[in-house]
Amino acid sequence: MDGRRRNPYQLTDETPVYVISVAAQLSGLHPQTLRQYDRLGLVSPDRTAGRGRRYSARDIELLRTVQQLSQDEGINLAGIKRIIELENQVAALQSRVAELSAAVEGAAAAMQQREAQVHASYRRDLVPYQEAHPTSALVVWRPKRPE
Repeated sequence: MDGRRRNPYQLTDETPVYVISVAAQLSGLHPQTLRQYDRLGLVSPDRTAGRGRRYSARDIELLRTVQQLSQDEGINLAGIKRIIELENQVAALQSRVAELSAAVEGAAAAMQQREAQVHASYRRDLVPYQEAHPTSALVVWRPKRPE
């Protein structure tokens, strides 16, 4: 969550609202096919207190994807399950990369700020040393004596 309170009546793609008959109609599949996909772990809808299935818009999209992979691509259900697992893993890893990138950017900004503070603390009365041209000149420094 992003810290804000979510309206409990706000519908999202994750909100389980469709009963199995509506989900079957929306996905173009038979309700028994949806039950089979649930048993196989391909698409696992939320459950009500009475154990009835409730599908979300994201579940409907996943059902369509499973059907497309099965019918159009000829992939078996075990292969589809593995594809879904890998896609979920990729999404989780992409999310983690985004989190880590944000943390690195924050650390880099803090480091640059600290570096600027260190540079600001340098003494300004020091003169950078420059290599003298080879000569036989000799410079003698004598500190001032307190008067």
